[in-house]
Amino acid sequence: MSEIKLSRIESVLEDLEYPVTNDRAAAELEDVTLLLADGERNLGALIERSDSDRFESMDDLESELNNVLPREAVGEPYQSEGEG
Repeated sequence: MSEIKLSRIESVLEDLEYPVTNDRAAAELEDVTLLLADGERNLGALIERSDSDRFESMDDLESELNNVLPREAVGEPYQSEGEG
């Protein structure tokens, strides 16, 4: 089991062979924990929540992940810790 910050997600996504199906990507990344601003999520489970059946490239998968992540998980841009 490994943990990775959202800002470093490319390092695990680039290990997949593209194009890749949703099921295969989810299975290959099911042991990766994504560390987020509001806690952590299982990367494989996040991929399973995607509406896409297939990802043509790493960019495709990464943008789809951004769609399924809750806004709080990513944090507000340009907002420093403790503000709000």
